[in-house]
Amino acid sequence: MATKQILNYRVIFRKEPEGGYTVNVPSLPGCITFGNTIDEAIEMAKEAILLYIDSLKKHNEDIPSDDSTLEYNLKVGING
Repeated sequence: MATKQILNYRVIFRKEPEGGYTVNVPSLPGCITFGNTIDEAIEMAKEAILLYIDSLKKHNEDIPSDDSTLEYNLKVGING
């Protein structure tokens, strides 16, 4: 029986003016999805990531992850 590997991915949610959320997975170029609510967007992101990884496996490509990525939100003030 194969062991299950757990990978971490940073996802970015952008609230859309017309409603809903666009989700981007920066470590997986082109992995973008959408959900009407945050919960739906999270589920859609999980599905999109799994499909992306399946495609990488089929093409014998490396599977990137964010396991060693550190993230910090930096705020800067500008003169307006």
